[in-house]
Amino acid sequence: QRNVEPLHLPAKALEVFDVSGAGDTVVATTAVALAAGAEFSIAAELGNVAGGIVVGKLGTATISRDELASGLLAAEVSSSEAKVMSVEAAAAAADRWRERGQKIGFTNGCFDLLHPGHVSLLTEAKESCDRLIVAMNSDDMVRHLKGEDRPVQHETARAIVLASLSMVDAVIIFSARTPIPLIEILKPDVLVKGADYMIDEVVGADLVQGYGGEVKLAALVPGYSSTEVIAKISSGTAPRSLGIAPRPSAPTGRRDFAQRYR
Repeated sequence: QRNVEPLHLPAKALEVFDVSGAGDTVVATTAVALAAGAEFSIAAELGNVAGGIVVGKLGTATISRDELASGLLAAEVSSSEAKVMSVEAAAAAADRWRERGQKIGFTNGCFDLLHPGHVSLLTEAKESCDRLIVAMNSDDMVRHLKGEDRPVQHETARAIVLASLSMVDAVIIFSARTPIPLIEILKPDVLVKGADYMIDEVVGADLVQGYGGEVKLAALVPGYSSTEVIAKISSGTAPRSLGIAPRPSAPTGRRDFAQRYR
């Protein structure tokens, strides 16, 4: 009998009017999700969300697929915001993940306007690890690096957008000139940067390699950078097609499940 770590799910109910039948709703939704092929953790979350919706109704009630899908998307927004962490919280999370035998990845950048180059970098970074921590430059540091007209988006907006991506497990906003203080605290197993760098040019590479970690360079998507996208928007130039097919991925999260069965 294998040891399974307990899964703790906070209650999702916003208002409680009547708890009659709530347990039946949770059990039924979880069972249907398992029968449809969902992993147990996803099935349990579906049941939890369904129970939270039904207790907000008067009397013994049912929920529709659309109600469940909307509840899942609302839950995902909340969980995305929870991914934006302080350095201390991210370090504690990294310790928990390591205790489970998971590999920690780390990358950093401004992420001013999210574009296909960023998505490709983050996807490739996640393929090198189990948990990916993204360190994002604060507004003051972006201005220092890019000029007074940057960033286009406030750091809070940039962090929430990053945290909404399924491949990102934690987002840290940092104001230091380099990510080295974060790397010293987090001690990632894998440090990832774009292939526009050489490994010996990556800030923190010697530190990570010094304790036995890896440094990886992610392939670039040509024709995309935040600076270039902003320039095209300013000039009114339509972005050209890359002519590449999107990377396929299997549905794994609540949003994928909701959209598939909606």
